[in-house]
Amino acid sequence: MPRRNRARREVSRPATPVGWARPESGPDGDWLVRTVPGAQATKTYRCPGCDHEIRPGVPHVVAWPADGTGSVSDRRHWHRGCWQARTRRGPTRRRF
Repeated sequence: MPRRNRARREVSRPATPVGWARPESGPDGDWLVRTVPGAQATKTYRCPGCDHEIRPGVPHVVAWPADGTGSVSDRRHWHRGCWQARTRRGPTRRRF
């Protein structure tokens, strides 16, 4: 008797792409945004949205201007929530 083929299961994919930049537009301009999973976050960064540290192991996003003039130094690491709320509150200013 011939074998039956089993139904193929759909592979679940993350809601946001990982490892490559996606374009995003907002009132503050056009951006390229890359999601950084916690396993790939190995350094400490300072979020410009809340001025708190993004510790190693914490998932976050990296954003830079999409106009093509930006360099590596223009990239900013943001907490996901801070990035999503950037149009409502903007970047903080560090006090010394």
